[in-house]
Amino acid sequence: MNLRHAVLPLLIAASLPSFDAAAARGFEVRDLAKLDRVSEPTLSPDGRRVVFAKRVMDYAANKASTSLWIEDLFARDAAPPVRLTPEGWSVNSPVFAPDGKSVYFLSGKSGSSQLYSMPAGGGTPKQLTAFDADVGSFQLSPDGKRVAFSVETFAECKGDLACTKKKMDERGQQKNTGMVFDRIFIRHWDAWNDGRLNRLFVAVLPGDGKAVSSATLVSGDVHGDVPSRPFGDGSEYTWSPDGQSLVFNARIADAKEPTSTNFDLYQVAADGSGPAKNLTAANPAWDTGATFSADGKTLYYRAMKRPGFEADRFGLMALDLASGQRREIAPGWDRSADGITLSDDGKTIYTTATDLGEHPLFAVDIASGKATKVVGEGSISAFALAGPTLALTRNTLKSGDVLYTTSADATAPLRPITQATGETLKDVAFGDFEQFDFKGWNGDTVHGYVVKPWNYVEGKKYPVAFLIHGGPQGSFGNGWSYRWNPQTYAGQGYAVVMIDFHGSTGYGQAFTDAISQHWGDRPLEDLQKGWAAVQKKYAFLDGGNACALGASYGGFMVNWIAGNWHTPASGAWKCLVNHDGVFDQRMMGFATEELWFTEWEQGGTAIDKAANYEKFNPVNHVKDWRVPMLVIHGQQDFRIPVEQGIGAFTALQRQGIESKFLYFPDENHWVLKAQNSVQWHDTVNGWLKQHIGQSLP
Repeated sequence: MNLRHAVLPLLIAASLPSFDAAAARGFEVRDLAKLDRVSEPTLSPDGRRVVFAKRVMDYAANKASTSLWIEDLFARDAAPPVRLTPEGWSVNSPVFAPDGKSVYFLSGKSGSSQLYSMPAGGGTPKQLTAFDADVGSFQLSPDGKRVAFSVETFAECKGDLACTKKKMDERGQQKNTGMVFDRIFIRHWDAWNDGRLNRLFVAVLPGDGKAVSSATLVSGDVHGDVPSRPFGDGSEYTWSPDGQSLVFNARIADAKEPTSTNFDLYQVAADGSGPAKNLTAANPAWDTGATFSADGKTLYYRAMKRPGFEADRFGLMALDLASGQRREIAPGWDRSADGITLSDDGKTIYTTATDLGEHPLFAVDIASGKATKVVGEGSISAFALAGPTLALTRNTLKSGDVLYTTSADATAPLRPITQATGETLKDVAFGDFEQFDFKGWNGDTVHGYVVKPWNYVEGKKYPVAFLIHGGPQGSFGNGWSYRWNPQTYAGQGYAVVMIDFHGSTGYGQAFTDAISQHWGDRPLEDLQKGWAAVQKKYAFLDGGNACALGASYGGFMVNWIAGNWHTPASGAWKCLVNHDGVFDQRMMGFATEELWFTEWEQGGTAIDKAANYEKFNPVNHVKDWRVPMLVIHGQQDFRIPVEQGIGAFTALQRQGIESKFLYFPDENHWVLKAQNSVQWHDTVNGWLKQHIGQSLP
């Protein structure tokens, strides 16, 4: 369940240098909303050129567009990147052709999302597909002559894309709007189930200049989304080296789907003939991310071991396709791998993984299973490897993603290709930061982070924003967030404290496991002990003048704190902020969409294990609520439905507790629209200023 994505990683550093008095101001949300964002580093096969996407926000129009940029890494003049795609085009998903001469990408320029290509040296984009449906993702065949792609279609339409378009057109003309369901999912994340599935097709790319409009369905006998919903992408399917087959992962879309994490890997013929072969039927848990060895004999993939637990560790697996024998490559490496990229010699897997509050790049030796940190500081959000070059995007607390290149083994210095946030906002000072640790629940070492206000002066005390991450299997680590960014609080003159309580990722699977069925005791103990420890260690924290804020699981914890950690003797809290938080655990067990999450976390269903849902249920403690609370919720949040926020606000109002309710009719579990984000931050900052003041230079 993607509660754990509610907060992205933050930053660790070794020291807390003092405030730079020459800076004009702190970082604030309008800076955050207007920043350009770089992503999707893609290398030519020879490693000479890198293409990346740059997103630019038109704040007045509340709309973003994305273009592609290219850099010749071997050019002697070291010229800056140049724009590749034309002005007025918004594009995504860049991929080099196998010969490196052209770049493929998706764009909605024609009115629907279709595949285009253009020369890597510049020129006019050429439309390659004209399907009766939006292309959601794609993968080129090894020889570049075909494309595998995903579109949403009705199962009864089989491979007829025009059939799906016709059915959608007919629905648009209907006078009635009722929808009848006979199984769950009825809705997922932020969309109602309209009967369509993501399906995988293959098409021959045109050679005569005319866009192709017909394709062959290859995932037809597997009734599931390829790629998965709501966050799956093209990395969930891959071509074999000989181009004769594809492997994809899918979970069967039936009545069991909302309670299952059983994704299997299926191999299918690229021409659509014959049935799909389930390669991982023996594992009832999650299998994904298949990658072939260069000779096509071995399939590498990632697998969990425990069905129903989405935060289980992803281990690296090797499957001998001839014998069916499989093994875990690095069973002693207690981290969860994010993906698989093979080295040119096929001896090493490169992958990222959360690790002690950072998100580094690792190299894992396939023979021995030894994992070595390749690039360790900050959060690596994406990387590409080709020829002699490694390209990566890395972010930290003080900067959004910066594109770097280095040698394939990362022994050469990182060369920045794009600017850091501080280089584009020269008048802004960012808060400095430090990691600390303390003994938490069970005597375990727990880590936390403290961030100084941008205007820090030695000897002064500062009000505190105490941020609680979501997930709950998430982390505050060394990275940048466009939603919950501690610099937006430091930029208002607050100190920031964050604690990676039991349940957080990157500290070993046992640490992550510790929160399940213990939402209200073990993490609360960590937060309480951490809050005491950080006040003792850092004299600039005004512990009597603090507000606790959290989203998703963090919002649950704010609701739990309201009834369980609020006495004057505890030194907490002047105010609370609850964004999309669970208010009634038992109702959550019936109303959320991904039931596997609540049923794993609470040890069973809300029917059979009702007592478990009531054990740490905020609604049972509302009579003890005393602290002013700001409640925020989005109508399109089907993960934690809006009634949870309304219930919390009603409980506050009926008891005469100072409270506000910020409601977004057009946002889901996250607040994504730029001007909505600004309103969110303005409302939260206003609430903090009202209750804990604001520290000025």
